[in-house]
Amino acid sequence: MSLTSDKPLISVLIPAHNEADYIADCLSALLASDPLPGQSLPAAGWGEVLVLANGCTDATADIARSQPVPDGWHVKVLDLPEGGKLNALTLGDAEARADVLVYLDADVTVSPKLLPQITRALTRQEPRYASGTPRTAPAQTAFSRAYGRFWVNMPFVRAGVPGFGLFAMNRAGRARWQDWPDIIADDTFARLTFSSAERIKLPATYSWPLVEGFRNLTRVRRRQNAGVAELAQRFPQLLANDDKQPMPLSELARLALRDPFGFAAYALVTAAVKTPLFRSAQRWTRGR
Repeated sequence: MSLTSDKPLISVLIPAHNEADYIADCLSALLASDPLPGQSLPAAGWGEVLVLANGCTDATADIARSQPVPDGWHVKVLDLPEGGKLNALTLGDAEARADVLVYLDADVTVSPKLLPQITRALTRQEPRYASGTPRTAPAQTAFSRAYGRFWVNMPFVRAGVPGFGLFAMNRAGRARWQDWPDIIADDTFARLTFSSAERIKLPATYSWPLVEGFRNLTRVRRRQNAGVAELAQRFPQLLANDDKQPMPLSELARLALRDPFGFAAYALVTAAVKTPLFRSAQRWTRGR
């Protein structure tokens, strides 16, 4: 793997809308990534970060600009006047210079080994998609902690390459579509653009936060379901790449016996999603 000073090996795109409480931790973890294998220090220009501050009314952009930047990294803040994650990603793609593209939510923190693993996995000619091994950040509420314990043992999370909060691809993969479509589930759209054989799960971890409480978990789950339904309507050809498998009843029973409170929390949210309670007119729901 050759290193050059004029073109980075990896571009990290961080769409951020009013993320002043999270962007510093996100960047701090990112910029503390391990050096590339075989390098005592990251070579100058090996990584760039594009903070896509879209429609922010808080100090997100200023905080991002104030972060110390170690050797080997370049950080650029695009202060976009209009909100909208998908438009921000399209503009970020046009600015990114590397052949490996990482899409990172501003409230996610990466472990030191993840970016080097992504870089090595995606530095190839064939279209490929990659993500790390997700870990849920410690939740504040007992209900979200229980839900998260059960949820991380679902087959899709445990054995698949879900990509929520963080996903990456090389330029050959990104060339499969033009601008990002205005959809709810951008992460699912990106994942299903690749076959299961083209998706790579890496052992290094990243920390992804769950929303807090029963009501917010229900709203987010309903939004996720709406995103999948939207993809099925607008991009039905992508569903052929969906490798999610239902959990066998025997496995479900085993997990329920091991963690009855976690099972109860997960089952309660699953049932509530099918009711008209907690509906939201917003296409995007965070609910921290």
